[in-house]
Amino acid sequence: MKKFRNIVIIVLVLIIAVIITLSIIFSVNISPVDKNDKTQIEVVIPSGTTKKGVGKILEEKGLIRSSKFFEIYVKLFKVGDIKATKYSLSKNMDLKEIISILEKGNSYNPEQVKITFKEGINIRMLASIIEENTSNSADDVINLLNSEKYLDELIEKYWFITEDVKNNKLYYSLEGYLFPDTYYFANKDVTVREIFAKMLDKMQSVLDEYKEKIKKSDYSVHEILTLASIIEKEGKNEDFKDISSVFYNRLNKKMSLGSCATAYYGMKMDFDEIGVATSAMMNDKNDYNTYVLDKLPVGAISLPGKGAIDAAINPNDTENLYFISDNTGKTYFFKTYKEQQAKKQQLQRENKWNR
Repeated sequence: MKKFRNIVIIVLVLIIAVIITLSIIFSVNISPVDKNDKTQIEVVIPSGTTKKGVGKILEEKGLIRSSKFFEIYVKLFKVGDIKATKYSLSKNMDLKEIISILEKGNSYNPEQVKITFKEGINIRMLASIIEENTSNSADDVINLLNSEKYLDELIEKYWFITEDVKNNKLYYSLEGYLFPDTYYFANKDVTVREIFAKMLDKMQSVLDEYKEKIKKSDYSVHEILTLASIIEKEGKNEDFKDISSVFYNRLNKKMSLGSCATAYYGMKMDFDEIGVATSAMMNDKNDYNTYVLDKLPVGAISLPGKGAIDAAINPNDTENLYFISDNTGKTYFFKTYKEQQAKKQQLQRENKWNR
């Protein structure tokens, strides 16, 4: 009996010790990391981030002690949806306060600006979007792009930016280098430099994945981004790698790429302004028009997304030299010009030709 009583006492002591330990762990992890540090820390929660991912972001920023505890806490207390946006948090906030802010989303910072730059837009469009959403003018954007000092800073900072961006034949120095995505900024007073910094940082994170492959390529980063920008304008994401194959095959044979999108850009027009490149546009001798060039243009014609960049680096292996699209957006690929023309005539007869 005495032995049994001792066992019971030991078990009770262990249970109490566990409870005390868990209480201490809980208390420590919900308390502020540093109650005296009010420094504002910018935290961006990307769209689609899981609660586990949010915990890792907060831990990396030094705002919580343990991402694992965060994960357990949000499950235990059935925390609601965490809004994907940008926050200003500090280490003097406890876990409950941080979670409360994350659940409120944009209501925490009503002055926050959300700007979306879609794949395939060009610098002229980007400048207009910045003008519409911030305190900057379109001229502020163009002036920064024309700053040689600024470009030198970028060449020093980013491995993928080279002297190519200083070519005076380029219409816009950073065309093709700014990654299109949705970005969040504290308010409308964000500078063009700050906007570009986010876009260039994102482009670097995308290109880092391909860095070694780019080094081994016969093409420079500038040329790859240039090709990606054309691919972006010439088809749908599911066709990008086949389109890329056609362009590489033509380049290898010293054939012109024959891209209407480059003809438009060369004339400083947007791709959808007319609907088809006119004879005058196709014959205009400028450094972008791939109807008159048997090589890549001097630079990019749009801001390519991840799909187009991946296609420019990893094209499909085909022997195709031609492609056309019907009025539904479906793309057809061919080895010969004769095959392409036959398909074009068929589409015209079926009223599916979109030109």
